Amino acid sequence: MDLKNQRRMAAQILKCGENRVWIHPDYTDDVSEKITRSDIREAIQQRLIQARQKKGTSRTKAERARLQRKKGRRRGHGSRKGGQKARYPKKERWIKTIRPIRERLRELRDSGKIEVRTYREFYRKSKGGMFKSKAHLEHQLRSQGLLKGEAE
Repeated sequence: MDLKNQRRMAAQILKCGENRVWIHPDYTDDVSEKITRSDIREAIQQRLIQARQKKGTSRTKAERARLQRKKGRRRGHGSRKGGQKARYPKKERWIKTIRPIRERLRELRDSGKIEVRTYREFYRKSKGGMFKSKAHLEHQLRSQGLLKGEAE
């Protein structure tokens, strides 16, 4: 039987496309007798007509690939689309290096382990890129004997 009209009305009422309208296969005779919008609304309330769920795009493969990338896979030369400096900019690398160094210098100054003069000197040196890490900074301070309260 032809349920084209009922399907069309149901789609408008349910605010979805006609393809998403589901009509209960056991009650197609009852639905075919419903010819007004109010009849269709009743059928929707009786769950004879329903809107099917929207089909989405599965994220499973993308999620799996993301987890692999997290482990370091799928990052070879063939997957890259920018130079090294584009993928991990110089500035970002610099920020990641300089912030902890400056933080450590501040801690040492505030706790009184280094003098303000030493702080200023090493602040300037770190700005010049002399130290590659916090450990390197502390090694320099120790080797020059500028850390107070440490037994050598």
